[in-house]
Amino acid sequence: MSDKKPAESKIWELGPESEFRFELDPGQSLAIKLVQGRAEIFGFELAEGKQHLFGFECKAAVFTWKGCVIEVTGEPSTEYVSDDTPMRTYGNLHIALEQMRVRALSEIRGSPVPHQDKTRSDPPRVLVLGPEHSGKTTVCKILTNYAVRAGQGWTPFLVNVDPSEGAWAAAGTLSVAPISGPIPTASPANSLGTAATTAPVSLSSNALLPLVYWYGHPETKRNPLLLDRMIRNLGENINDRFELDTQGRASGLIVDTPPSFASGPASSNPRLRLIKACIDAFTINVIVVVGHEKLNVEMQRTYGSLVQVVKIPKSGGVVEVDHSYRERVHNYELHTYMYGQIIPPPAGITNGTMGGETLTDLVLAPSSTVVNFSDLQIYRIGLETMAPSDALPVGATRTVSEMQAVLVNPASPGSGLLNAVLALLGPANPDENERYDEEILDLPVVGFLVMWVSSFFQVGLGSFTLHCMQHQH
Repeated sequence: MSDKKPAESKIWELGPESEFRFELDPGQSLAIKLVQGRAEIFGFELAEGKQHLFGFECKAAVFTWKGCVIEVTGEPSTEYVSDDTPMRTYGNLHIALEQMRVRALSEIRGSPVPHQDKTRSDPPRVLVLGPEHSGKTTVCKILTNYAVRAGQGWTPFLVNVDPSEGAWAAAGTLSVAPISGPIPTASPANSLGTAATTAPVSLSSNALLPLVYWYGHPETKRNPLLLDRMIRNLGENINDRFELDTQGRASGLIVDTPPSFASGPASSNPRLRLIKACIDAFTINVIVVVGHEKLNVEMQRTYGSLVQVVKIPKSGGVVEVDHSYRERVHNYELHTYMYGQIIPPPAGITNGTMGGETLTDLVLAPSSTVVNFSDLQIYRIGLETMAPSDALPVGATRTVSEMQAVLVNPASPGSGLLNAVLALLGPANPDENERYDEEILDLPVVGFLVMWVSSFFQVGLGSFTLHCMQHQH
């Protein structure tokens, strides 16, 4: 038995439309139990009487529409209650999107449409924009969770085009997944839920099957041309899926974007091109701007005649985080991808759950293997360090283009592979007549390799095998 003293518990009574906000430091964990009433975390309902665990520097809020009582066990670095929330606005936005889904499904099925204006019978295709520390990802999660909780069988597609967010894989990726159940919040290592390919598929919160593309950088400015192409690849795949899935098509999609889309001069061509790439690729008809008046005006002026632009406030509970925190989150994400995730409960808590799932179900046991370099073809897209095109001397041209796949020699001292993360791509087209020069840019990710020492790779074999299953899906 452990000699650890049980962690202190506190009872918090929350009034209607208020929320309990908390932040955790490294190594801290927290358990929250709903004692009475109804409450949610970013749209995910808490089960009454269960201990919900949080860790890995989680920063979140328990919100209640009609009031509740919660028991909090642990010592968060910050905890307080606020009744100043934007949830009513977010709820109203969800209702508007829900009406669009109903009208779209009615038209798809040939039923009478309440509004005869055909342009208003399109399903919601929402692009969420906002600066750093505005809570864009939280807004996307809330809107998605409210949609799947509506009881109409919606399966909205959640798209992540922010390479600094790992989403369902590792940082440096762009991805999309149809969401059929509410997304829980337990840690920043899997803020959008967990892919079925990296955890037991029997768990409802791990039933996600994402399509992933590897960009390879956390910053959008490193290779905007490549990012543009991958955004359009995601759009093409989603449209192909919508042709076969009428319920999913009516459910629409929600796109989470990087903060760089919201910052920079109005004449910043790469930023504007990437926003337009999203609007074109995903056939956006609603732009949601979170807490940024200047960006709202810019979007109204540029796209107001084509799509509906809506400005919503950011939550006062949004926490400003630094670069070191983001680096730690990236490490959490990669470790969770390879090994699963276990949050050690506070002392005295023995029956904790993560997103409603038991702790023992979320453990992975990847093994290591030796892979010969001769069995691998390793490419880098463009050069490792590449200045923007507008920064080149007048009249200068590149020897390697931003879209060129350059074969990397692992034996070279300057290969840059040590401690690097590599994406394992799906197979190329077996028909040689269908192959093309830049095909490697359009292949989805089926797994990840981590350079462990200078001559070996560590491979999460369990994850790798299952990710091959993901590609088949």
